[in-house]
Amino acid sequence: MAEPTLIPITGSQYEISAGDYRAVVTELGAGLRELYYRGERVVAGYEPDEVPPAGAGQLLLPWPNRVDGGRYTFAGASYQLDLSEPARGNAIHGLTRWTGWSAAAHAADVVQLSHVLHGRPGYPFCLEFTARFRLDAGTGLEATVIARNAGSRAAPFGTGCHPYLTAGTPVVDDCELSLPAAQWLPADERGIPQGKPEDIGGTPYDFRESRPIGSTQLDHALTGLARDSAGRARARLASDRAEISFWAGEGYDWLQVFTGDGLEPARRRRALAIEPMTCPPNAFVTGTGLLTLEPGESVARSWGLQARHL
Repeated sequence: MAEPTLIPITGSQYEISAGDYRAVVTELGAGLRELYYRGERVVAGYEPDEVPPAGAGQLLLPWPNRVDGGRYTFAGASYQLDLSEPARGNAIHGLTRWTGWSAAAHAADVVQLSHVLHGRPGYPFCLEFTARFRLDAGTGLEATVIARNAGSRAAPFGTGCHPYLTAGTPVVDDCELSLPAAQWLPADERGIPQGKPEDIGGTPYDFRESRPIGSTQLDHALTGLARDSAGRARARLASDRAEISFWAGEGYDWLQVFTGDGLEPARRRRALAIEPMTCPPNAFVTGTGLLTLEPGESVARSWGLQARHL
C-alpha cells in the first residue's frame, strides 16, 4: 500500500524565478515564504511545514493591523470580529492569511492566486481577491493585490503585507535605514492609535536621511510619504554586504515599520518589517484611510522589492 502524501502546513509551494531572483509563494494565505537574490535572502523566510512566524510574508485582508476590541460600525450597523490577538484584545491582520488560496496562473516568473472571502459574523460581506507575484531580472519583485466586491452590499476594506527585510546582517542594528515618512502615529501599549499623526522631526523615528538603526526600537505606523515621479514611496535597508530597496505604489499611504523587539529570541531584531498599508491601525473604527468598495467595484494596490550586493 502506497504511503499517503504528506502536505506541508503551508500547502502547495509555488516557485518563481527571473535572473538572479527566486521566490516561493504558499497556498496558505498567498504568503511570500522566500525571496532570494544571488542565493542570499532578501526577506526572512521560514520552512514549508512551519506556521509563518510573526506574520512573515503574509497578506493582510480585508484590513491590516488592528481593530480595537474587534468592534466597529459600518453603514449604521455594528459588528464584532473574533479577537485574533487575544492577549491585547484586538482583531488583527484580517481574515485570509490562514485560508487556502487557489492557483489561477503559474509561469516561470509569475504566480497568481485567488480567494473568495465569503461572509461571516463580524464581516458579512463577499470579496474576491487576486494576489500576483512577478519577478523581473532587473527590477526584482512586484506584488499586486486586487480586491473586488462580489457581494450585494458595500464593504469596508483595507489591505497590507508583512515582509521582513534582511540585508545579510545578524541583527538590523548594523544596517542603515531610510524611510520617506514625515509623520508618525502615536499608539498605546495595545497598538491602538492615540490621537492624530505627528511631525516625525526630532523623534527617534525620523529616517528621512539615511542613518544607522542602532538601538532604535520601531513598531510604528508612518505616513506623509514622499513619492517619486512614478508615484512610488521608496525605503532602503543597507549593510556593507547588500542593499534592499522597497517601494509602495499609490494607495499605500502608510508604512508599519517593526524592528521585531517583541519576537522570540531567535528572530528578535533579525530583520526589519516594512509593511505597506492602505490605512492605519484601527481604521475600521476611525474610518481613517478606510476604503468602501461598492458592489462590483475593484481596487488594485502594488508594492515591490529590489536587491543588489555591495
